Amino acid sequence: MRRAPVNGRRETPRERDDRNFAELLQELRVTQTGVQILFAFLLILAFSARFPVLDGFQRGTYLTTLLLAMAASILFTAPAALHRGLFRRGAKRHIVEVSSRLAAFGLGALGLALTGSLLLVVDVVVSRTAGLLAAAGAFLACTGLWVVLPRRLARRLARRPGTARRRMSTTEFHGPGH
Repeated sequence: MRRAPVNGRRETPRERDDRNFAELLQELRVTQTGVQILFAFLLILAFSARFPVLDGFQRGTYLTTLLLAMAASILFTAPAALHRGLFRRGAKRHIVEVSSRLAAFGLGALGLALTGSLLLVVDVVVSRTAGLLAAAGAFLACTGLWVVLPRRLARRLARRPGTARRRMSTTEFHGPGH
């Protein structure tokens, strides 16, 4: 049974869940590559010649950042494991809901890992003050582009004349361009 068009689409709830999951997986493919590169960089950093001379703050930043990168990697790959574990059990809607939340937490961990990585590198190469300023800028950029901008755009779209003012269901995952 087809539903009335929502945002110009004629799809059943199952078709919408399938589309939302496919879109989520595509977004995870993009972020996962960056996380893998960051994590690899952090892993090899411990074996570099300068690593033994890092001070306590730098080592703490390194370990925290390494753990955040690992957390982001786990959170971004969890939807595939969730899908595999619930395959053919009629749970696509639940998979989409939980996977969307996991991706959001993954972005948070990634933003903090990027911030920590920048802090560490700029601290070692330039100075602690420059590292802290660079990290603050990175944190603000991630927060602004990944949290504030999407929320502002969502509010603006909700106020536009002729735009359906329906509440988004929690089963729908909306990425950029939706």
